[in-house]
Amino acid sequence: MNQVVTARPVGFWFVDMPFTRAHVISGLVLFVVFVFESWEMMIIILNSASIAAEFNLTTAQIGSLIGSLFLGMIPGALIWGRLGDRWGRKRCIMLSLGLYAPIPLLSSVAPSLEVLWWLRFSGGIFLVGALVVTFPFFEELMPVKSRGRATVYLSAGWPVGVLVAVAVTSLGIDLGWRWTIGFSSVAGLWLLAVYRWVPESPYWLAGQQRDEEANQSILRLSRGSVRATCLSSPVAQQDRSSFWSIFRQPVTRITALQTVVNFCFSWGYWAMASWMPTLLAKRGLSAPEGLGFIAVSACFMFPGYITASYLTGRIGRKKTMQIFVFIAAVAGFGFATSESLAQMYTWNFMLSFFSLGAWGVWNTWLGEIYATEIRATGVAWGVSMQRVANALAPVVIGAMLATTTFLQTVMFISAFLVITFVTALFLPETEGKVLN
Repeated sequence: MNQVVTARPVGFWFVDMPFTRAHVISGLVLFVVFVFESWEMMIIILNSASIAAEFNLTTAQIGSLIGSLFLGMIPGALIWGRLGDRWGRKRCIMLSLGLYAPIPLLSSVAPSLEVLWWLRFSGGIFLVGALVVTFPFFEELMPVKSRGRATVYLSAGWPVGVLVAVAVTSLGIDLGWRWTIGFSSVAGLWLLAVYRWVPESPYWLAGQQRDEEANQSILRLSRGSVRATCLSSPVAQQDRSSFWSIFRQPVTRITALQTVVNFCFSWGYWAMASWMPTLLAKRGLSAPEGLGFIAVSACFMFPGYITASYLTGRIGRKKTMQIFVFIAAVAGFGFATSESLAQMYTWNFMLSFFSLGAWGVWNTWLGEIYATEIRATGVAWGVSMQRVANALAPVVIGAMLATTTFLQTVMFISAFLVITFVTALFLPETEGKVLN
């Protein structure tokens, strides 16, 4: 009598998969990819004073230059999201890093603000591909039981990138901003590490009916302990899905909610971070003291990620993010009303701890609320909304700094965290659930 073998969805094989050395290596490689993203976003901010001095720029022009990278990321994210779903996660990250590599070198010899602005815009288009794909890619490699905690740790690449940017800026301060900016081109070499040590997503491969390759990826990730026989694709006709799928039922509500969260959460964080050197200067800190303040603040992000990683595995994504965003909003208001340097340090360190811990949870959560065939597209839309906020916030806050008080500016920024808190209440919990 012939035995009937039931086809299993890809996620089935990740339920009991052990967490192996292959997961650690893949995670470290993708962690560094996110470090490069953070580094590139911060490097212009940290060197804005030197650039302003050379080109004789106003605060509005500096705000526009800071925003140029993010303006490029808006269309770039939407393009790369579709490519990630069509061409595969691994190929898109490698292509993104390779196309980005020449941009910092060209930026380092920019003869004018206009040329530098357009180069930064182009860099945003190319580099955002890696950002869009990194988190959903990583989640599609992780065992179900480890996915949440591990992905929160991946988010810790942000403060590492901030610290690297601070270190490069400090070490290259005598050489000038051009050398500092040009050094970012080393990111392009990392595509070799992605090629060598990170397997393609089994979810994506199965969706393309490449079952044998999906099985090989699962074997590689599990170090031979899981052999995925009779795979079934998590979706049908995956490669025929369109960008507009994320705006159709049954995910219309999800897309609307994540749009608000991504825009408001990004505004609430980036509006503060992009002008932090100026805000600190308004409180009497010198430029070196400001860099030190930012570096110490970044260090407080690490325990925030660790705590968020622990809690998301215990109480879930929603409760953890609610707690962290609420306390971050309180810390923002506290920072705005600080009457002494000690109070300013205390509230800002709380803001760093809870805001970035919440980002770790959100980066994880966002990649889990869509099915495989539209996961990269859904994340791309969210990232593009973040970049709209990133592009607008420096300009708006730059104008506010010229016309309003420190207190009014920071209170306005913190209000966006309150909106994030309320909107996240309506998103579904995904902790411990198999990816579709």
